[in-house]
Formats: sequence, C-alpha cells, structure tokens
Amino acid sequence: MIKGGIGGANTRTGLSYEGKVDLLTFISSKKDYSVDNHCVFYKGEEVAKTFKKFELYDYLEENGIDYKKYISKRLLPDDSIFVIVNNTFFILEIKHQEVAGSTDEKLQTCDFKIKEYRKLLSRLNVEVQYIYILNKDWFDKPAYKDVLDYIISISGCSYYFDYLPLHKIGLPVPEVG
Repeated sequence: MIKGGIGGANTRTGLSYEGKVDLLTFISSKKDYSVDNHCVFYKGEEVAKTFKKFELYDYLEENGIDYKKYISKRLLPDDSIFVIVNNTFFILEIKHQEVAGSTDEKLQTCDFKIKEYRKLLSRLNVEVQYIYILNKDWFDKPAYKDVLDYIISISGCSYYFDYLPLHKIGLPVPEVG
C-alpha cells in the first residue's frame, strides 16, 4: 500500500490496516457480510465473533470464565476474532510505526503472549493464533529480518504487512463483481 494512495489487489480480500480501519468496519463493508453485536454473518449465516480489548473479557465472563484463574494480568488485544468454522481465536495486534520506538521490543513478545492467550482461552476448547498486522513501509526492512523470522518460528504466530487476508483466518472471501 502506498500511504495516502490506493491499495493493491489484496485489499479486496483482506483487511487493510493503515491505522484507520478496524475489523468490524471492514467486514461490514464487504459484500454479503453483516455485523450485529459482535457477531459476523456471511450470507445470513454466523461465521465469527469479534472482540476488541476488554470486550474479550466480557465474552469470557459470559461463558463463566474468570481470567484470574488462568492468567495473572489481562492482556488487551487490539482486535480478536473467533472464526466458528475452524474453531480458532485469532488475536490481532496492529503495529504501525513511523519512527523508532518500543514496538521493536513488543514484536519479541509473541511467544509469551500466545502461551498466555492459550491458557486464558483453554476452557473454550479453541485453537489460538497470534497475528501481527505491520505497516510494510516501516517493518519490511533488513533491520527487522531477525524479529520477523522469530515471529514465524513460534508455533501459532505470524505476521502480515498492511492487511489480513480473510481466507488465511478461514472467513469466506466475497466474490468480486
């Protein structure tokens, strides 16, 4: 993606992140998708549930889960989505940098975080994946090669530049046309 420009082909079938669009806004704008109270529907069939930050803990509480029994401190995901068809919770962390800062170290925490989220969500009997959405113009540099290699070396962790492909998380891809 070019900053201030028009995205490439992948933005039609993926969630484009430029610090402006959140998951629910994106999904509800796609053909055949609708959103109602955290529930995501495709062609009228519920396919997922989404949660931002503290909303994840509201969902856990509704399911009789007290986070304090599993982890010592709340983790607050930028976004999370439970995709029903593959019984998987995807924890999405959006990192956008334009100058050097603490995000560099935050990228090195995926092993700890996925283990904590797996403990937290274990009572729901779901798979857990941890995905970073990174801005390509900053993180696709040789200086980040080691940390990006590290992220993909951790089971269940991955990253994408500037967008999240819907098919990678098991959501139906709307037909273009």
